[in-house]
Amino acid sequence: MTFETLADYRAAVARIREAAAAYYAGPDLAMDDADYDALMARVAATEDEHPDWKVDDSPTEVVAAGGGVVGDVVHSEPMLSLDNVFDADTLRKWAQRLERLLGRPAGGYTVEPKIDGLAIAARYEDGRLVQVATRGDGRAGEDVTGQARRAAGLPERLAEPRTVEVRGEVFMTDADFEVANAMRTATGEPPFAHPRSAAAGTLRAQDRTYDAPLSFLAYGVRGLGDGPHSAAMAELIRLGVSSTAGMPVCTGVDDLLAAVEALNASRGTLGYGIDGAVIKADQPADRELAGSSSRAPRWGIAYKFPADTRTTRLKAIEVQVGRTGVITPVAVLEPVQISGVIVTSATLHNFDDLVRRNVRPGDTVFVRRAGDVIPEITGAKLDERPADAQPFEPPVNCPRCDGEIDRTQKRWRCTRGRACGAREALSYYAARDSMDIEGLGGKLLDMLTAAGLVTDPADLYDLQPPTLAALDRMGEVSAAKLVAAIQASKTQPLARVLTGLGVRMTGRSMSRRLATHFGTMEALLAASVADLQEVEGVGPERAVTIAAELVELQPVIARLTSRGINMTEPTYRPRPAASAGSTAAPDGSDADPAAPVALLPLQKDDGTPMTVVVTGSVPGLTRNEGNEAVERLGGRSSSSVSKKTDLVVVGEGAGSKAAKAEELGVRIMPAEEFAALLQTAPA
Repeated sequence: MTFETLADYRAAVARIREAAAAYYAGPDLAMDDADYDALMARVAATEDEHPDWKVDDSPTEVVAAGGGVVGDVVHSEPMLSLDNVFDADTLRKWAQRLERLLGRPAGGYTVEPKIDGLAIAARYEDGRLVQVATRGDGRAGEDVTGQARRAAGLPERLAEPRTVEVRGEVFMTDADFEVANAMRTATGEPPFAHPRSAAAGTLRAQDRTYDAPLSFLAYGVRGLGDGPHSAAMAELIRLGVSSTAGMPVCTGVDDLLAAVEALNASRGTLGYGIDGAVIKADQPADRELAGSSSRAPRWGIAYKFPADTRTTRLKAIEVQVGRTGVITPVAVLEPVQISGVIVTSATLHNFDDLVRRNVRPGDTVFVRRAGDVIPEITGAKLDERPADAQPFEPPVNCPRCDGEIDRTQKRWRCTRGRACGAREALSYYAARDSMDIEGLGGKLLDMLTAAGLVTDPADLYDLQPPTLAALDRMGEVSAAKLVAAIQASKTQPLARVLTGLGVRMTGRSMSRRLATHFGTMEALLAASVADLQEVEGVGPERAVTIAAELVELQPVIARLTSRGINMTEPTYRPRPAASAGSTAAPDGSDADPAAPVALLPLQKDDGTPMTVVVTGSVPGLTRNEGNEAVERLGGRSSSSVSKKTDLVVVGEGAGSKAAKAEELGVRIMPAEEFAALLQTAPA
């Protein structure tokens, strides 16, 4: 199936790139595997039918679809991706194409587990591990040597003094994932969502206060001669590197399919998650003759398994109301382990979907983790349905405020929208990383909303000490202090206001980017969907959502503006206009092109931001506030040190980033000097 219009095709490419960026960054996934694969296939089919539509660096041609984080370590040979097949017929067609390229049957195939981890290249010199780099964009990756040394199966020294480059996956076993989450939650951080994100985040993080366990499994090696792949992997095991032991070597497609099915059947017993099988030509002569495209080798393929599906009992169906009033049914499950993760709840998407899947409380249901990540219910075992099972009755009114429900779209929504979740919205607005209103805690917000004194953030600025003093356990002194704190928040920068408003598909970082890019709330509200996509990290889907959210928030924004809340960003600098000699100012007028623009401390001479890494603690600032401070000073915050880094701020408890900065000759600034510099910046 192809896309009918060029615009739809380009939007799909943008979605793929966004999803790839989220995947390779580690913490989160923007799209599950099945949807990603389907979208990629549709883009490829469209490019075949409309070759003139094909964009530069198409995700069908680029390793990691442009999502890999590029570093300074150039690979000895490109680290390519693998194309996918999903069934026996397409595997047979792949094997037939390979035989046509070779002009004869292949001299054997190997079958290995496809681990969903982070691909790395590890270089050994005279048997000693000297450097480890991530895949990146396939041509160059990040140096993660320090963190990778902890991975079980990737020894510091080989059994013999050999000079080789080993390639494989860093991942977490099911047991290590539990240990890692225990370590992470003990520090006050939220648990990792998935073993892949845990492994990626751990491998790329250099300042963690805990050492989460990692594992390694090799899938390739350079420097061991020209023997078969299966023999090379066995030799790696002898040298002390973890690899697939006793991998089957198959002589034809029927043997391949039997080996793939055996691996699929055993996936629950491996102790780590896999999402498919990797099939490769075993003989080096076959590989050399078949060659590779710019993105993937023609001698290898990934056979993707269906999502891991288990059964468990559906205990109940609950209804959740989001901060923006969206009403969603959620399944409460008896705990079940799927792909190494204990699942106790699952999405039911929307109420129409609930009816279509025909599930009821008490049912034995099929649960899968879509893309091995997001738990969802696919259906029920109807032959085991209890005789007294009753269909779920959707709510007539909003479960939270008893207001009316808008059912005109698939996702039901309380007609009161954000007002329905006033308490949650106000708490988010007042939080430290938003408007930072000290003293406005949960209990007080409960009293204010219950008394009808506050329904949206603008109401906060109308509160007076006598009104607050009349509340339970609220004296005159406390009331005066709170009103002073609320009024003081008026001077917060635009980025904090945007964060506090909770625009969907944005967070602290995206709010700062939007504020820095547009400069004023007026300019942001006037921005088109196309204008929004000029901001780093904003693709078509996110731009449409942000634009719609801003339209919905305009009444609240107007009320905040009328109460004197700051709606400008101090780090804003006019962006160069399309025509020479004209510079757009925040109000849309033309600034004097001859007028010099004062540079902020972390801007280069040409006005572009310095790339700054903050490592260790900065006096008086949290980690997020440190990154925010970098942007207030005109810089761009980064999490890793490379040759492209302009400055590293080093505070107490700094880790390997400080050492790497010294090694690379990157400028270092003590945290105390950075804190003093911050005092000179716009508030």
